[in-house]
Amino acid sequence: MEQDKIIVLDFGSQTNRLIARRIRQMRVFSELYPHTITKADILKLSHVKGIILSGGPGSVYDEKALRIDPEIFTLDIPILGICYGMQLLVQHHGGTIEKTEKREYGSATIQVLKSGTLFSGLNTEEKVWMSHGDHVIKIPDGFNINASSDACPISGFENDDKKLYGVQFHPEVEHTEKGETLLANFVFDIAKAKADWTMANIIDEQVALIKDVVKDKHVILGLSGGVDSSVTAALIDQAIGKQLTCIFVDHGLLRLGESAQVMDTFAHHMKLNIKRIDAKTRFLKALKGVSDPEQKRKIIGHTFIKVFDEAAKDIDADFLAQGTLYTDTIESGSATAETIKSHHNVGGLPAKMKLTLIEPLNKLFKDEVRLLGTSLGLSDELVHRQPFPGPGLAIRIIGAVTADKLDLVKKSDHILHEVFAKHGLNKTVWQYFTVLTPIKTVGVMGDKRTYEHVLVVRAVTSKDGMTADWARIPHEALETLSNRIIGEISGINRVVYDITSKPPGTIEWE
Repeated sequence: MEQDKIIVLDFGSQTNRLIARRIRQMRVFSELYPHTITKADILKLSHVKGIILSGGPGSVYDEKALRIDPEIFTLDIPILGICYGMQLLVQHHGGTIEKTEKREYGSATIQVLKSGTLFSGLNTEEKVWMSHGDHVIKIPDGFNINASSDACPISGFENDDKKLYGVQFHPEVEHTEKGETLLANFVFDIAKAKADWTMANIIDEQVALIKDVVKDKHVILGLSGGVDSSVTAALIDQAIGKQLTCIFVDHGLLRLGESAQVMDTFAHHMKLNIKRIDAKTRFLKALKGVSDPEQKRKIIGHTFIKVFDEAAKDIDADFLAQGTLYTDTIESGSATAETIKSHHNVGGLPAKMKLTLIEPLNKLFKDEVRLLGTSLGLSDELVHRQPFPGPGLAIRIIGAVTADKLDLVKKSDHILHEVFAKHGLNKTVWQYFTVLTPIKTVGVMGDKRTYEHVLVVRAVTSKDGMTADWARIPHEALETLSNRIIGEISGINRVVYDITSKPPGTIEWE
């Protein structure tokens, strides 16, 4: 059965996929498309109930400004413009946009002047998140202003007759307190979409697709033991069973004791075909002397591909499966979005590699993957395991990776997990880990001078990894953590706590 959908046109905002995620949380399917999509392309899609024009970093009056097919506005489909998308909508319909004297970024208060359909259920004053350098100073004829702020007199408008709506702020981010209500107004009251998108539908769709693509051939999967690769393995196993072989690359960049845990979970409990490859020496040799974080990620990615290629030849595989997520794609950049960091599992395969890529999760967010894992019957312990980066602990060592530094990170990470579990923080904090810095400081231990590493503790709260806030950890837990790390691990004499949110920082340091 075809499902109703809301499509989001990408104009370069780093939160464009977050718009789609918010809508999916309402059980309505939503997907991102390039801004170059045409009216004809949209007409080929079925059950499109609404279109959202995302924000973006550019200005609509720039010579190289990202444009939209003007014929899209002739479709009898409601359109919501957000930030840049709103300005693009205004420009096309004869309104005026002007550069602001001061870029507005961060929390702001808007006054709801007229609720209308889009702003129904919002208070007369609302906290929102602004991020713009231009603003609308004159709306097109036939449009009504719904909201205003001191710095942005036209913060929202609508034209019910033409089914056109716009907001200057970002309703998709958590900082906009009633953003979900506003988006729901558009999705259900304006676009009239039905909430018919479920995990069961995703499983049925992907299982059928995998069967159709793979047929009687074989698939290998790089299984790290993390949530993404585990759910990918369970999904593909349901589709093709013994035609799947999981390849566990023990690269030495995992947490303490994790290698044995992975083999026990998947080989003995889940009964999957799994092959362990000891590549610790190979990865350390490839990373020797490399400090640049992007280079480390690329080296790890290339080494992974080589290992997989060799493994594929041994088992005569035709496909390589990966647990690539939507968030991996946006952080690795697109035609309109700036690259934040490269992901080792994004970007396809080299031409010489005779494997076809399968990425059944590449349109899902982390929270959706967890729900999918539960629906597939995976344990809560596995499904709710905190995120772990594909490049492993290599990106939690600032500077060159060595065996000694890996040992410091593994031991400190293990202590961190023990302390958080003791204080019950493992149930409330979304992600937590340690980062070894190249900085050394003077200390005093046992009446002797020391000159050892500074270790960073990072802990954040989040729902999807797209945005995050630093976790408020009780001082007692931090004190225990610091005392244990410095007392039990030789080579670290100072522990600091990172209190940076995302944005402006990222969750991982590299």
